Order: sequence, then structure tokens, then C-alpha cells
Amino acid sequence: MKYMILIYGNRESWSAMDADSFRKLMSAHEALRAELEASGEFVDTNELPIDGAKIVRNKGGVAEVTDGPFVEVKEIVAGYYIVECPSMDRATEIAGKLSEAEFGLVEVRRMTSQPDH
Repeated sequence: MKYMILIYGNRESWSAMDADSFRKLMSAHEALRAELEASGEFVDTNELPIDGAKIVRNKGGVAEVTDGPFVEVKEIVAGYYIVECPSMDRATEIAGKLSEAEFGLVEVRRMTSQPDH
């Protein structure tokens, strides 16, 4: 079963992080990726930068595009992992290894299977 691990952050947490803390965070991500690759559970991961993001709404059949995410949004999706593992328990165990779980929010969702066409 595939699971998506969504990593949330906020501007305050990131701006308060010094260079050494950021290096440690990135090293922890590299170590987790290596662990998941070795176990065969790794599928994908990526950072999702907020700069340049757009919000799209359909208003009466017309796409309305604005810059986003909005400042009033406290938590922003900052990145993700997709893992393939046997259970939600294992996926949450993996999510708990993320440093962001200490100062932010990490969400785990089961991905639905798509039928072959």
C-alpha cells in the first residue's frame, strides 16, 4: 500500500532556523531517504517551495488565479514523501522520524489505488 506523508511548516519556524539547524534537518532527510531506499519502501520525495505558488478557483467557468498560499494560512505544505509499506502503522512510524514532526505538522494519508486502463 502506498502512503503520502505530507510535511507542513510555517514561515516562523523556517525563518527562526539557523544554518546549522538547517544542515541537520537536511542530513536527517538524506538519512531517512537512504533508509527507505535500502528497505525498498521509498517511492518519491520532494520539497514544495511556496515561492511562485498559485491558487486557482473556477468562478462561473472562468479560472481565477491569485498568488498563494495566503499569509493568513498558518501551516503550509512544504514537502512530501511517498512510501510503499505494509500498513498505516509503518507509515506513521516513518513520519515520526521526520524532524518537522518536532516543530510542525506531519500528516499521513493512504493513497487510493487506481485501476489499470
